[in-house]
Amino acid sequence: MTDKFIFRFVAAVSVFVFVVVLVLNRRLIPAPAQMPSFVIYLPKLNALLNGACSVLLLLSLYFIKQKKITIHKRINILAFCLSSLFLVSYILFHYFAPETMYGDLNGDHVLSPSEIEAAGSIRYVYYVILTSHIILAAVVLPLILLSFYRGLQMQVEKHKKLVRWSYPIWLYVTVTGVVVYLMISPYYHF
Repeated sequence: MTDKFIFRFVAAVSVFVFVVVLVLNRRLIPAPAQMPSFVIYLPKLNALLNGACSVLLLLSLYFIKQKKITIHKRINILAFCLSSLFLVSYILFHYFAPETMYGDLNGDHVLSPSEIEAAGSIRYVYYVILTSHIILAAVVLPLILLSFYRGLQMQVEKHKKLVRWSYPIWLYVTVTGVVVYLMISPYYHF
């Protein structure tokens, strides 16, 4: 495979994922009338997948610093697989589930003044974390894909240059994914 093909593939996958997530979050495709029963478990699964990826990314860093390339590669492949599973689960959840609003205590999808007051300024903290999480998740996908390609091809110097950016962003995205779940989970009403 040529680099040109890989760059086009990475661009296509990145744009596709971005468009799917944008369409789902903007509710451009209406959700089905019935939500399947498994959907209520997806947010917790997503948090577990993100948490596991965070641990794997830290282990990956540890093992590469120990010059244990094979285990480093295996851990990154596992982290990539879990992140891919997360993406599928995330898409399914946002397709089937109604929107959850931070502070919506009664689940009516409307924030009353009393609910806004009860949530307090922590709502703004939540939205800052969520916004940075979403933006960086979109930015990091092509970086991760290119980092993987360079690493699997043993193009070490090019891999290192990419990982300087992709690794901390990916770690931030996985950690904040867990934080977002912990903050929003009291407001799930299924």
